[in-house]
Amino acid sequence: MKGSVGALALTTAAGCLGDSGSGSGDAPGADGEMIMTTSTETTSAYAMSQAIANRVNQNTDAVTVDARPSEGTNANIGRLSRDEADISYIQNWTASKVANNEAPFEDIEFTPTQVFHLYDLAWLLTSPNDGWTSVSDIQPNSRVSPTPRGSGTAEMLQHSLDYVVDDYERVSISYGNQASAMSEGRLDVGAATFINESVEPGWVQQMKSTVDLRVLQWPEDAVSQLEDDPAVIISDIDMGGFEGYAYAPDTLHTPTLAYNFVVRNDFSYDTLYSFLETLWAQREALQEDNALLGGLADGEFWTQNAYDTLPFHPAAADFYQEKGVWSDEFEVADE
Repeated sequence: MKGSVGALALTTAAGCLGDSGSGSGDAPGADGEMIMTTSTETTSAYAMSQAIANRVNQNTDAVTVDARPSEGTNANIGRLSRDEADISYIQNWTASKVANNEAPFEDIEFTPTQVFHLYDLAWLLTSPNDGWTSVSDIQPNSRVSPTPRGSGTAEMLQHSLDYVVDDYERVSISYGNQASAMSEGRLDVGAATFINESVEPGWVQQMKSTVDLRVLQWPEDAVSQLEDDPAVIISDIDMGGFEGYAYAPDTLHTPTLAYNFVVRNDFSYDTLYSFLETLWAQREALQEDNALLGGLADGEFWTQNAYDTLPFHPAAADFYQEKGVWSDEFEVADE
C-alpha cells in the first residue's frame, strides 16, 4: 500500500486532556516528555521499556521517557485516548480492531500511528493438571486465564478458544501470579509465551519451577480453522529447544502476535523524531541492558512485521526513509 491516510480526528475528545498526561503544548508530547506503557510490572515487555527509557534519558536532553506498567494492549489504547500515555505498544489483533472501528474502539477520536517493532510473541496455553495434553481437555468448570483482562492478547486467545471449547470459567490472573495460583489449585489453564518464538520470560520459568507444567496442543481441526482466520497468526514451534515441561508436543501449533509501539497521529513530530534519533544511536548498546532488545541492533528490525492496518507517524516515516529501512508499501498518516 502506498500514499497516506487521513486521521480519524486531529484532536482528542473534549475533556480527555487531563493533568495525568504529558502533553502541555499545542500537541501531545510538545514539552518533550513521553509516557511509555507496555504491560504489567512482572513482564519482559515492561522490563524492556525501562531499558529503552533509561537509554534515551541518559543520552539526550531533548526527550524524557517515563516507562510505566499497564494492563496490556487494549488498555494502552485507552491510555492514549485519555492522554495518560504518549507511546504504547499494541499488537496486530488490537490494530485490526482499531482500524475497523470494532468494539471497544468505536469511539476513539485519533489514529494510532506506528513507530517501531518491539517483538513477536507466540502465545500458548499451559496446565498443571496431570494427563492434560490438549486444549480440548478444558472442561466447563475449568478455571482458565488466557492472560489478564484488559489485554488484547486475552481477546485473541478467547477467540481462538471458541474454535475448541464451548465453555469454561474465565478468571483473570496476572502473569507473575499464575505459578502460585496453579500450585494452590486456583488455576487449571494459564497463558505462557515465547519471545520471538525462542526465549522464555522469567515468569514462565517460574511456572515451570513451581508446578509440573504441561503445554497444551491445539487440535488439528482447530489449527486448520485458525490458519484460515485473517485475525489470527499461527506459528509452528519446535519444542525440542525448551526444557523443563512435564509435557510438550514435538511441534507446537499456536497463535502468535506482533507487538509494535504506536503514538497518536497528533503527537509532536519533533519529540518523536528526537526519540527515534536517540534510540537508534543506542540500538547496539540496548542488548547490554536487556538481551531481548538485541533485535533492535539490526535496522531492518525496526520496521519488521509492520501492520498493514495502521499508518506510520510522519516523523517515523521520515526517519526510516533517511535510514534506508522504509518500504513503499507502508502508509503514512497525514501531518
